[in-house]
Amino acid sequence: MTGTGGRGDRDAHGPARGATHGGTPDTRWAPGEQILWRYRDHAPGRRGPVHICRPVTVVQDTAELLAVWMAPGTECVKPVLADGTPVHEEPLATRYTAPRTTARSRWFGAGVLKLARPGEPWSVWLFWEHGWRFKNWYVNLEEPRTRWSGGVDSVDHFLDICVYPDRSWVWRDEDEFAQARRVGLMDPALARRVEDAGRAAVEVVKEWGPPFRDAWQDWRPDPRWPVPVLPEEWDRTPAHMTS
Repeated sequence: MTGTGGRGDRDAHGPARGATHGGTPDTRWAPGEQILWRYRDHAPGRRGPVHICRPVTVVQDTAELLAVWMAPGTECVKPVLADGTPVHEEPLATRYTAPRTTARSRWFGAGVLKLARPGEPWSVWLFWEHGWRFKNWYVNLEEPRTRWSGGVDSVDHFLDICVYPDRSWVWRDEDEFAQARRVGLMDPALARRVEDAGRAAVEVVKEWGPPFRDAWQDWRPDPRWPVPVLPEEWDRTPAHMTS
């Protein structure tokens, strides 16, 4: 879902600018604050550089749940091939080995509500059609998020689950998950953990546990919230995150 596997060439140093810095690993952000929701590239043996960055507005931040809103029209950063071609247009066999860079783009779809519980190896995204017709939940399997002063960082784990209003569900991106394993972006131990996480998420869906039972599909953003601005130094993080 996140367009994973990009290979950038920047290192991350220093704090992000342009984001609201109301949060640290030990504090909470207030509703309406703007932070960055980011994903790092897959780099064996170390944290890769940031290759996906999405400015979002905090809806709720408690010990149990972080909820953020990505508004329509938000300027984001995404991975692209070195010549600018969208990643999904590259054949699967070379999708994760072809040279990549990053590009700025706008989120032109309806907005996305993202829900994440601390320590959980997935986040749940809610999608609507224009006009607020609810479409589906999307379980994005990922590394538990790390908080820093300007937002949260994670690493996407390729495999996903789509959940529909009738409570049916399907696996997504199984082919990309398999290819990531073949090219060495995921070792066998990590792949097993991701599969275990996926099965655990499916059990939550079957039991209709949180957040599916919590009526988030009826939530609406505060119309006074401005669309967050993508900071120039969107890929910068505090020094303690670079080790």
